Amino acid sequence: MNDDHVDLQWPNAGALPDEPRQVFVHDELRYAQGASQDDVELDGLVNYHWLTSPAAFGRPKVMLEAGINSPAKVAGPDGVRRALIAIRSSPWKAGHETNPWHDEFDLDHGHVRYFGDHKPTTVGLPGATTGNRLLLEAAQLHAGTTRQDRALAPPLLVFRSITVHRDGRAHVKGHVEFCGAAIIERLEHVVQRDPDTGRSFPNIALDLAIVADPAIDGIDMRWIDDRRDETLSAEAALRHAPSPWQRWVRQGRVAIPGIRRRVLASTVKTASEQQPPPGSQLAAVLEKVYTFYDGRKHAFELLASRVASEVLRESGARYKEGWLSRSSGDGGVDFIGRIDMGSLSASTPVVVLGQAKCILPSSSISPEQVARVVARLRRGWIGVYVTTGSFSKQAQIEIIDDQYPVVLVSGGTLAETVHRMAQSSHGGDLDALLESTLDQYAGAVTHRRPEEVLSM
Repeated sequence: MNDDHVDLQWPNAGALPDEPRQVFVHDELRYAQGASQDDVELDGLVNYHWLTSPAAFGRPKVMLEAGINSPAKVAGPDGVRRALIAIRSSPWKAGHETNPWHDEFDLDHGHVRYFGDHKPTTVGLPGATTGNRLLLEAAQLHAGTTRQDRALAPPLLVFRSITVHRDGRAHVKGHVEFCGAAIIERLEHVVQRDPDTGRSFPNIALDLAIVADPAIDGIDMRWIDDRRDETLSAEAALRHAPSPWQRWVRQGRVAIPGIRRRVLASTVKTASEQQPPPGSQLAAVLEKVYTFYDGRKHAFELLASRVASEVLRESGARYKEGWLSRSSGDGGVDFIGRIDMGSLSASTPVVVLGQAKCILPSSSISPEQVARVVARLRRGWIGVYVTTGSFSKQAQIEIIDDQYPVVLVSGGTLAETVHRMAQSSHGGDLDALLESTLDQYAGAVTHRRPEEVLSM
């Protein structure tokens, strides 16, 4: 928690707040369903209910009991609006029937991949649940082509459940981390698979652009107070909104790349940050991948090609897998692919050169090894380097400083992607996924020039 930013002894806790009431990205909050809206502090942390709904206003609490929550609509002078939608992700429930998919958070680059609340047991289409209906309704306004629509669009306040250690005990429930305000950048209908039953079911997935006031790396909750004030128009309620949000209201989706939260210092990652947490399920996945391909590392190239495909497609790219190069004389290239940049009616293809290295997860890739891929890139081409290990600090710095167009996929990302691939395509059977690369490896290898992928 950012104690240097939050004044737990806020002097006007019992009066109408006319001073900034700020919350910062990564702030830890105490969420207790029955907590008073008067108390600024609870168990040494900022009280979520005071922060979001001070008692002085006499408004209902903004609850987080469900994953997707919203207070009642507000009838403002310029029409009815939702003040906000509060969404909560519970990583400790991931894989459980109540949350069978893993939400993905990359706050340093302002992106969250959030899945709706349709479940394997839900009857009907993805809009049958209250939460998904809220998101579908909000998505229409977030995709609005007029300033009026975007001014009415409810901000998504994103929280995720965290474990807090207090008095020598781990408290799994009742604490949330603030992750920022979000704009719905994209909504798509997906098919998910229940990891327990193997049953497929429809849902929605959202790509959220996280924004925060750059001056404080957070938001002033007076913005939400104003949006809940029925005497204010949606335009008037923008007075305390973060400057990136105000820019989006003015300009629309073209503003999103320039307002998304970014933390530049996080670009270079330590070895531990590139690997799954020790003893975790994903650590076991990575160890199994390494053990499986040890002694037959040529077949790892096919898995790496498929992982690269998943990683690039998650970013919204239209990626097409090509082929694997022959094991001898590949010159630093193990697989070839193609990205089609632009829209379906106006696009251009880009060659993707991939390198795969199955090494001990505790090992690292040197700058010289990455340089082999860089040396093969022509103008406009992109490189992808996939490994079970990590990338050395210097290798990352050289990629950043020289602005090489190379995507680095380390062991942690590899394990997450492989786990997800096994869930969606092999009923959760990791062995079946890995065995398929042995069976299909020979048919994927060919001897062709990389630029031939442009004509596929």
